[in-house]
Amino acid sequence: MIFATSTEILNSLIEMDPGPLYGLSLIPYLGFLWWAQQSKSLPRLSIWGFRLTLLFVFMTIIFSILADQIYGLELVEVDAFHGAAEAFLVLSDALVVLGFIRAGQQQVVKNS
Repeated sequence: MIFATSTEILNSLIEMDPGPLYGLSLIPYLGFLWWAQQSKSLPRLSIWGFRLTLLFVFMTIIFSILADQIYGLELVEVDAFHGAAEAFLVLSDALVVLGFIRAGQQQVVKNS
C-alpha cells in the first residue's frame, strides 16, 4: 500500500482549482440566510447586510471578469475595480454591525 506524503498532499491542494468550492459554499450560506429570515432573534437590518454579502460576491465576479477582459489582469491588480468590489463588502458589513448595535440599544436592561 502506498501512502502520500504530507508534501504530496500539500502540493495537490495547492494545484487544485478552487472555483467549484466557491459555488459549493453558496449552499450553506443560502441555508444560513433562510434560517436568519425565519429567526426572530436577528435584527432585520443585519439580515439585509447578510443578504448584501451575496451582492458583494456577485460584483466581485463581475469586476474580476472586467479586469481580465479590459486589462488582462487579476482583480487585485486593478485598484479601481478591486476597491469598487470591496465597497460592497463594506456596505454589507456596516449594515450587519449597525443592525446589531441598534438591537443592543433597544434592549431593556433590568437590574435587580
